[in-house]
Amino acid sequence: MEELLQLRDHLEHQRYAEALDLLGEMEEMSRDDKINKIYSFTVILLLHLIKQSAEKRTTSSWDLSIWNAKTQIRRVNQRRKAKGTYVSTAELGEIVTEAYVEALKRAAVEAFGGAYSEKALGALVDQGAIEAQALALVMSSGEL
Repeated sequence: MEELLQLRDHLEHQRYAEALDLLGEMEEMSRDDKINKIYSFTVILLLHLIKQSAEKRTTSSWDLSIWNAKTQIRRVNQRRKAKGTYVSTAELGEIVTEAYVEALKRAAVEAFGGAYSEKALGALVDQGAIEAQALALVMSSGEL
């Protein structure tokens, strides 16, 4: 909110260069917020894909979490008025790779009742295949 008041002040006093600088900062803050949300939903998506792969089963709750996460990633990434997306497919792939580490930590606590360490659980699954599956789910338009 402070930024909007500052922007108004710059415009009212015809300090357009400062207003444009502030707009640039606001755009970057907005994009960072979108990326953080995408990252959080990606962790949830990967968490359940890891559990499915490791335990060789699924539950309706996991399926719903996967569906919700992929839907929210798509929604947050979509630019409404300008069309297009906030992050490209390549950037989304980077987010998936970064989020995998956190998702594996969480999955180690949940999968098999927490019986496996993060490293041991990681050895039971194919990271590349899970990352590819996550990206494919987000990029596809179909349901799970």
